[in-house]
Amino acid sequence: MKEEKSVGEMKRVEVDIFGEVYRLRTENPDELAKLVRMVDSTMKSISQTTRTFAGSRIAVLAALKIAEDYYQLKRDYDELLQLLDENK
Repeated sequence: MKEEKSVGEMKRVEVDIFGEVYRLRTENPDELAKLVRMVDSTMKSISQTTRTFAGSRIAVLAALKIAEDYYQLKRDYDELLQLLDENK
């Protein structure tokens, strides 16, 4: 990830995701770098296990995988909160 310049509080950064360069703005370049690594890694992993070479299809499959992971974490979190409430 290459940081370019500040625009007020926002910083312009250049990121590479699955071989494509994107110019983005963010208040937190370090946090964005973590997200970029996660998305790029997920896309690369999916590309190795599918028969498609279409970047847009791989991106959709990666988005679905990330969404699935998010909802599992949310379910686990909600279940933990419920258990904590029951034990009060």
